Amino acid sequence: MRRAVCPGSFDPITNGHLDIIARASRLYDEVYVAVMINQSKKGLFEIEERIDLIREVTAEYGNVRVEAFHGLLVDFCKQRDIPAIVKGLRAVSDFDYELQMAQMNNGLTGVETLFVPTNPTYSFLSSSLVKEVAAWGGDVSHLVPPAVLEALNGRLHKG
Repeated sequence: MRRAVCPGSFDPITNGHLDIIARASRLYDEVYVAVMINQSKKGLFEIEERIDLIREVTAEYGNVRVEAFHGLLVDFCKQRDIPAIVKGLRAVSDFDYELQMAQMNNGLTGVETLFVPTNPTYSFLSSSLVKEVAAWGGDVSHLVPPAVLEALNGRLHKG
């Protein structure tokens, strides 16, 4: 069985993330979405909320599993017999950082990283930008799935 992982913080998941996950799900038998736990950062959504949202918006793919992880991504991969990491690249600046990570991961355990160019529609998109625009009342409905939009509005615009 061909397996891959799409890692990230997904706070929240965006249409750009979904595009990469959907494309990976067509290439691999099983795709893990690994939601990073970073104890030093307080996210807008708790880890379990992110996992629930990702499961909801990826349910149609049928071969996507969603789990939290902390520590080294290569350990997550090793524990689940995952030989490949799939990462979306938005710009050259992403490549510089991601190449270093890919080389380190490969050097540690032999896990390969596949870079997928982001759909140009989402080349500017990040979770941070979505949160900032949404917090100021901007329309992000075209940038996130409906379930995420509802959760964002509920979290940012209470009362």
